[in-house]
Amino acid sequence: MDAKPATEQIVSWMREHLDQEISMEEMAEKAGVTPFHFLRSFRRWTGVTPALFLSALRLEEAKRLLLTTDRSVTDICFDVGFTSRGTFSRTFREIVGEAPSSYRLENGPMVAPNCFQLWATRPVVAAGVVRRSSSFGDAAASAAP
Repeated sequence: MDAKPATEQIVSWMREHLDQEISMEEMAEKAGVTPFHFLRSFRRWTGVTPALFLSALRLEEAKRLLLTTDRSVTDICFDVGFTSRGTFSRTFREIVGEAPSSYRLENGPMVAPNCFQLWATRPVVAAGVVRRSSSFGDAAASAAP
């Protein structure tokens, strides 16, 4: 477990199992080392304990879900592996600085300006097709060779 790739594999495994209870012993077993050695090695590579790192991963996913879904805070709490809404809300507030519901309200999805939306959704004409100039004058008539 001294190698950084092993730590990266454990982190990847943690991300895949956020919704489950993950113990130090289970992480150490996945790494093939004793819990004490795992704790020491993980902390050396990440700068934090596995428990703190796991909480950070869970909160990162919770923040994403709060902004991209309309699921309730309670559902998100359990989706990311917290076992009580109170613990989730307290931890979220301590780390993020505000309650999950406030975070959702104040950091809603970013909406692009209308001009950018129009540009991004403009139809594309297939090659070889003659097209007229647009009403905006930015698409000159062209013909295929």
